Amino acid sequence: MIGISSKTIYAVAALEELGKSSDRKVLKIKEIAANADIPQNFLEQILLELKKQGLLASIKGAHGGYKLAKDLKDITLKDVVLILESDMFSNTQETDNPGLKLFWEDMLSNVSKVFEIPLSEIKNYQLKATQTLNYSI
Repeated sequence: MIGISSKTIYAVAALEELGKSSDRKVLKIKEIAANADIPQNFLEQILLELKKQGLLASIKGAHGGYKLAKDLKDITLKDVVLILESDMFSNTQETDNPGLKLFWEDMLSNVSKVFEIPLSEIKNYQLKATQTLNYSI
């Protein structure tokens, strides 16, 4: 995917996995990694960053792990991208041409709007995928 790193793709997968658990249950990193098919070492770094930015909460101890700090309906793809993709939405076009400058500002604004989808929408895509894959002859 253009402009989206594996880090962001894994972060969304981990958040979706945490969102599946009822009552914001605490999940261990090992469990999230296995269920979402994410390399555990890489996942640890991602979860720490998401925790630092307030999307996750962590619990220490034998029964510790991570849980969502917010509902998935309150977390957008843009939130995740802004945390993990430092300059994805930065306005860095260098031009003295006012027409081109307006063009790039408009493009950035439109792209930004596309990323406003809440992560709770993932379940709808899971349903679509399941319906597409369930067919009989």
